[in-house]
Amino acid sequence: MPLSLPSRFAPEPAHTHGQAERCAILLCNLGTPDAPTAPALRRYLAEFLGDPRVVEIPRLLWLPLLHGVILRTRPAQSAAKYASIWTPEGSPLRAWTLRQAALLQTALESAGHRLLVRPAMRYGQPGMAAQLDALKAEGATRILVLPLYPQYSGTTTASVFDAVYAWAARQRRLPELRFVNQYHDHPGHIAALAHSVRQHWQQHGQGEQLVMSFHGVPERTLHLGDPYHCQAQKTARLLAQALQLPAERWRITFQSRFGKAKWLEPATEPTLVQLAQQGLRHVDVICPGFASDCLETLEEINQEARHAFLQAGGTRFDYIACLNDQSEGVAALADLALQHLAGWPTAAPTSAHNESQSASRDRALAQGAPQ
Repeated sequence: MPLSLPSRFAPEPAHTHGQAERCAILLCNLGTPDAPTAPALRRYLAEFLGDPRVVEIPRLLWLPLLHGVILRTRPAQSAAKYASIWTPEGSPLRAWTLRQAALLQTALESAGHRLLVRPAMRYGQPGMAAQLDALKAEGATRILVLPLYPQYSGTTTASVFDAVYAWAARQRRLPELRFVNQYHDHPGHIAALAHSVRQHWQQHGQGEQLVMSFHGVPERTLHLGDPYHCQAQKTARLLAQALQLPAERWRITFQSRFGKAKWLEPATEPTLVQLAQQGLRHVDVICPGFASDCLETLEEINQEARHAFLQAGGTRFDYIACLNDQSEGVAALADLALQHLAGWPTAAPTSAHNESQSASRDRALAQGAPQ
């Protein structure tokens, strides 16, 4: 009797001969815990902080510290922060990402493109591997991976690609894959950010200073060749130009420092405190490195940084929301996606084309041709 060995490849979805091939977009974001509780945060942080792309410390040194100290103390603290921004829909980042995926698919369909668009989280749910499996089951043979990170970093964008490669290593039949590395200077994205700021100014007035706060990374990543710092600087400069802001009316800062290593500077909260102490009373803060509002924007900036600025003598702190589901932001994503989908058959078939295909199949069947 023949020897049967277990396969390293995942089972393939059922395939129907003649099944129409589909193009798809996997819209990826960082991720979120399932609930604002310590156990949920422990699971999430173990996956997030256990990623060697996120923490570049030798595993033999880092993992005992992570599991022996950090995951015993930090989950409860983080859970309280998440609870302060949790909504009836759950995590804001998850809710916005799911909505962005749905709106992106609608925008592309309205432009005459037949595409599948699925949201996915690098950490947490819906997971990337499960969403890629689902796309294959729906007939996707070409997949564009679009991370919602405008600026490229090894800590974020490359980690998404790692997860796709890990999934691909388990597939017998691979779809064609394309990746969007960054869109920090995409004209549509800059225009959407500028529109968001102008709209805020029209409704609420303009502050004395526009602070553009980006997520921080350790400074050593810059010296090792990571382009994140340079791309954040370019986004900020292009946005200031689009808004026609003079140099003294805007600045760039970096938030979310963790650990004792030196991180990119200037740091957001100390900068805001310094501005207030120098006599500035009204500040506007935007986070152009985030596509969706999340813990880092809603709690760290709109709660903690706001409190620090007001305590230091400021009188008005205006947070300008991320693009989220704004139509200009969705249109920019659609334009970006179509640029990277070029050459793939995305056009929705016309009814005449469908009828022609059906007639051809009927003639083939009548003649006994295989289907």
